[in-house]
Amino acid sequence: MKVAIVGCGNVSALHFDAAFNSPLAELVAAVDTKPERAEKPAAKYGINAYTDYYEMLDSEQPDTVHICTPHYLHTTYAVEALKRGINVLSEKPCSVNDEEVRILREAQKNSSAQYAVCFQNRYNSCIKKLIEVRESGELGSIKAIRAFVTWRRDKEYYSDDWHGTREKECGCLLINQAIHTLDLIGCIGGDCKALSAHVSNDGLREIIECEDTASIRMELENGVTAVFYGTLAYGSNSPVLIEVVFENGILRTEGEKLFRIEKDGSINEISLKAKEAGGRDYWGSGHPSLIGDFYDAISTGRKFTTDAFSGGKAAKIVFAAYRSSELGARIEIDNTEE
Repeated sequence: MKVAIVGCGNVSALHFDAAFNSPLAELVAAVDTKPERAEKPAAKYGINAYTDYYEMLDSEQPDTVHICTPHYLHTTYAVEALKRGINVLSEKPCSVNDEEVRILREAQKNSSAQYAVCFQNRYNSCIKKLIEVRESGELGSIKAIRAFVTWRRDKEYYSDDWHGTREKECGCLLINQAIHTLDLIGCIGGDCKALSAHVSNDGLREIIECEDTASIRMELENGVTAVFYGTLAYGSNSPVLIEVVFENGILRTEGEKLFRIEKDGSINEISLKAKEAGGRDYWGSGHPSLIGDFYDAISTGRKFTTDAFSGGKAAKIVFAAYRSSELGARIEIDNTEE
């Protein structure tokens, strides 16, 4: 299948490599509004460079597009491809507001093509093992979840024309970095039915327009309470921590490591398969696995799991958190599928 990569920023390198190395894909085009950014991967991989997304769709007629653009274009570009019967793999977030989620889901339902949002941390070995242990029932039911994202972003990170802006990034910490961890809370503990949140800008007031820090108390549909804290104003990029308290023990991920804590307080690291190349220690290495799985789903006709419905749930948590903080109120989330 012919594959095009749209948006040639930092994360696109993982997409280019995965597509180029896949036996199921033929990489044909790179697209970026800045010519030099499209031309660099085009020269590296021997493909065509474009500055106009729609021109590329008309000229190349790809079977699949990877959307790695600033957030505000994700839904618009995805819907256009789906209308043409082109498969879409979009970097998160799938959308930047609830109405866009609705539009995207409708486009997916009406398309012959598949849609996926890139939540690569679902493919981390520690998360897959944690869910395996949960499903085995050996630790009993989940009682509580807590998660922490404490990273550092500085002026250099926000030196481009879209990060840190309401217009193009459409938020900061929650919609960009923390959304992965919010997605994992849902995968592990179940859908979020309501939340209370506080967002603030504690360390980057002179640099960004949106939040660098957030805390959320999430009420999951199965009665479990999950709490989240995240900041981009820390002094380091620490591994993400997710702790799941069960009736008969605790499982804790730190980066891509998994620990089991017994009732007597003893701690043991659980052996996992080696992580894949690519990505960074503090945000996971699952891109190649996710992209390979998506290509396999397309080639076999199997429905891909992390679509606009599953993948859209984390986005809806983000939007609810923004509303909760703005209104100072508990916000309920509608998880029914349109």
